[in-house]
Amino acid sequence: MAKYNFPQSKKAGLPPGTFIHVGKKRVDQANISIFSYNSTSLKEASSSNPEEILNQVDPSAISWINVSGLSQTDIIQKIGEHFGLHPLIIEDILDTNHRPKIEDHGSYLFTAIKMLYPDENSSKIIYEQVSIILGEHFVLTFQEGGRDVFDPVRERIRTAKGKIRTLGPDYLVYTLIDAVVDHYYVVLEKIGDHIESTEEQLVINPTNEIMKDIHGLKNELLFLRRSLWPLRDIVAFLERGDSDLIADSTAIYFRDVYDHTIQVFDTCELFRDIISGLLDTYLSSLSNRLNEVMKVLTVFSTIFIPLTFIVGIYGMNFEFMPELKWPWSYPALWVFMISVVVIMIRYFRKRRWI
Repeated sequence: MAKYNFPQSKKAGLPPGTFIHVGKKRVDQANISIFSYNSTSLKEASSSNPEEILNQVDPSAISWINVSGLSQTDIIQKIGEHFGLHPLIIEDILDTNHRPKIEDHGSYLFTAIKMLYPDENSSKIIYEQVSIILGEHFVLTFQEGGRDVFDPVRERIRTAKGKIRTLGPDYLVYTLIDAVVDHYYVVLEKIGDHIESTEEQLVINPTNEIMKDIHGLKNELLFLRRSLWPLRDIVAFLERGDSDLIADSTAIYFRDVYDHTIQVFDTCELFRDIISGLLDTYLSSLSNRLNEVMKVLTVFSTIFIPLTFIVGIYGMNFEFMPELKWPWSYPALWVFMISVVVIMIRYFRKRRWI
């Protein structure tokens, strides 16, 4: 997901309903899969040809069509036209930088949410948009194509585990959204481990690299919050059952997802407070280190002030200075200056300045 740039500028001046993929191209070839099932039967297939998948849609069963890869806009258009999706909905599917939202179009519900998972090669979090269409007998999901978190749902359909094969497509939508929300816990756990390690390093040795880590964590939590805030409204809408496509028996399941969403959001807010505290700790550590350096420099400067005063006096070029003619004046002056240094250091330690 773009964070600071706005790729929607490529659509400037184009009429509404223009099909342009906006976002990162994650796969070269889109893959389309279908699960067509009821309580007694299951058909599963995958292809890159939309006609092959659409021909297997059974009106007497529940069909879940998943499209992985959005760069081939003609595939999205064909599937959308087959199920009677509005052109603006198809345009929103192709625009992966949308804020999560839900729209009720009567015969179908359109939902766009953010799917998160940790990057295997770095500590960053990958954001992908998932568009979910709920119809009377079908569910359509459109993903950017990096990876997804729906494998447990697919396995439940294959094994007929739980109620997923006996309930309607609204229950399937619940399981998909629940899988996305549950994976937020995985992301938060990774962020929590990163925060803990950063906090330990901060206490031991605050460096500029720690500051970069804190800034990165702050940005990750910011965009996580931006994904969670509208997700609460989406799940709340589904929980209320305002649409005829949501059965009363399914609303209670969405209430459970709503509770999970609130918990994830609260954890995100807690982590944001911790990150703010880490930032304050880092700045305090830098200030303390600067104070220690300044204290040492001040002690040295204070010790050398009387010594500079003494040597300054005897460095004057006056003719009548009796001490200059004394045979023991040089060692006596050294003894006096060393005594001054010792007395000052003992005084500083007594006052706990050093």
